[in-house]
Amino acid sequence: MIAKVFSAALRGIEAFPVEVEVDIQLGMPAYVTVGLAETAVKESRERVRGAVLNSGFIFPSEQVTVNLAPAEMPKEGTQLDLAVAIALVAAQNVQRDIWPLGECLVAGELALDGKVRPVRGLLPMAIMARNMGKRFFFPEANLPEAEIVGGLEAYPVKSLAELVHHLRGERLLAKIAHRSYEEILEEPPSDEDFSDVRGQHYAKRALEVAGAGGHNILLIGPPGSGKSMLAKRFPTILPGMSFDEALETTQIHSVKGEGRRREKGLLVLRPFRSPHHTISYAGMTGGGSTVMPGEVSLAHNGVLFLDELTEFRRDVLESLRQPLEDRKVDISRAKESLSFPSSFTLLAASNPCPCGFYGDPAKRCKCTPLQISRYLSKISGPLMDRIDIQIEVPAVLPEELRGKRPGETSAEIRKRITKARSVQGRRFGKTRIKTNAEMSEKMVEKHCPLSAEPEKFLLEALRSFGLTARGHHRILKVARTIADLEGADEISAAHLAEAVQYRTLDRKLFG
Repeated sequence: MIAKVFSAALRGIEAFPVEVEVDIQLGMPAYVTVGLAETAVKESRERVRGAVLNSGFIFPSEQVTVNLAPAEMPKEGTQLDLAVAIALVAAQNVQRDIWPLGECLVAGELALDGKVRPVRGLLPMAIMARNMGKRFFFPEANLPEAEIVGGLEAYPVKSLAELVHHLRGERLLAKIAHRSYEEILEEPPSDEDFSDVRGQHYAKRALEVAGAGGHNILLIGPPGSGKSMLAKRFPTILPGMSFDEALETTQIHSVKGEGRRREKGLLVLRPFRSPHHTISYAGMTGGGSTVMPGEVSLAHNGVLFLDELTEFRRDVLESLRQPLEDRKVDISRAKESLSFPSSFTLLAASNPCPCGFYGDPAKRCKCTPLQISRYLSKISGPLMDRIDIQIEVPAVLPEELRGKRPGETSAEIRKRITKARSVQGRRFGKTRIKTNAEMSEKMVEKHCPLSAEPEKFLLEALRSFGLTARGHHRILKVARTIADLEGADEISAAHLAEAVQYRTLDRKLFG
C-alpha cells in the first residue's frame, strides 16, 4: 500500500520539491526513513506517531517505509511532518485513490496532539507551490507569508485531523485571499526623525549622499557626538523597497525563521541590522551545522550598522570584504556550497582612539600613539578602501545643542533621495543594478565621463592622496550620486571635490 504527496525542503533561500512516499507492507513492525534525511527529519517518526494516534487515526503495526525523493538531496527541518502523516493515513485507506494527493503540496510541523505548528522558510515554499501549480496546505500561523504570493491556491491548516477531513471531502477548509503590496505598505516609524539631531550638518549631508547612492559610510568621532543617533535615523531617509526587493528580502528572513514572528508577511521597510560586536564569524556571514543566512544577508537591500567598529573581531571584519565587493556571500561545506545575496549599505561608527577623545578640542586624549595605532589597526586598509564615505563627527557645540531651530525632517531628505534613486533607476534600466554604488568599472567609465576641468582636478587629487584604483572608482561613484542629487547630467569639479573630501579620513587616521 503506497501513498504519495509533495512537500518541500530548503536549499539556501530557495525551496525544492520533495516527493514523500509511504509504503506499508506486512512484516515485523518497523519504521524506516530513507532519502538523506537529517536528524530533525528522522525524529519526525515519534511526532508523526503521536499526532496520528491522538487525532483518532490508526498507526500501522506493519513495516512502514518513508522515502523522500530526490534521494541525493539532503533534507532537514520539521516541515515534512504533515506530509508524512497524511501519506501514512492515506496509505491505510482503501479509498485512497480518491484523495487528491497528487495535486497537493503539504508543509507543516506536527505536535504530539495533532496540531500543526509553523515552520521556517514558508515563503519560498509557497512560491514553489504556485510555480508547480499545486494546492498548498500550510500551518495557519504562517498565514501572513502565504497571503502575499499571488496566484496561489492555498489553505491554512490547524490540525492533522482538519486536513484529513478536507481531503476526504467531509469538511472543507477555507481558501486564503491574496493581499496586494499596496495593502501591506507602511510609512517609516515617526518616533525617530532627522530633525531630532542637533547640529552635525556635515554628517547629515554625508548620510544623504550615502542613502541616495547606496554608499558605505564610516562615522568616527568622540563619545556623545551623535553617531549612534544619526545611524538609527538613517533608515528613515531611505526610500521604500519595490515589490521584488521586498519579496527577495522577506525570503531570506523567512528561511531564517523570522517570518513566524511578524504580523505582516512581507518586509516593506528596509531592514536595519545592528549586531553586537561579540558576534561570531558564522553569525556575520552565515553558516552553522544547518546553513543559515548571517547578518550580511539579513541586511540585504537594507542597512548593516556596526557600532564600535574597532571592537569587532578582526576575522569578522575581514569577512565583510567579499559581500561588500560581490554583494553576495558564498558558504562552502563538505556536502554542498550555498550562496546568499548580501547587497547592503554598510554604516559603521567608531571612536578615534581607546579613550575616544583623540582630536577633540575640548577634552585631552590620554592615549599614546602606539595605543591609537593598535586600536585603529583592527580596520584593515582593504576594508577601509571599500568604505566610500569616511567622515569625522565632532562633538556638538553647546549653542547647537540648545538651539531652538529644528533641522530638516526625514521626509524632506527622503524626497530628495527618492528623486535621485529614480534617476539611477532610469540610468540602469532593466539591469540588476539599482544604485550608483553597485556600478562595475565598465559602468563607471560609461556613466561617469569627465570634461577637461574635472579630469584635471581628479588627477591632482589622486596624486595628492595616493588613492588606489578601487578608491578612484569609488570617488567617481560618489561624485555621480552628488550630481544626481543636484539634478546635474555631468559631473563637475565641485562634485568631485566633495567626493574626495569624503575619502581623506583613511589617510589621516589610518595612513
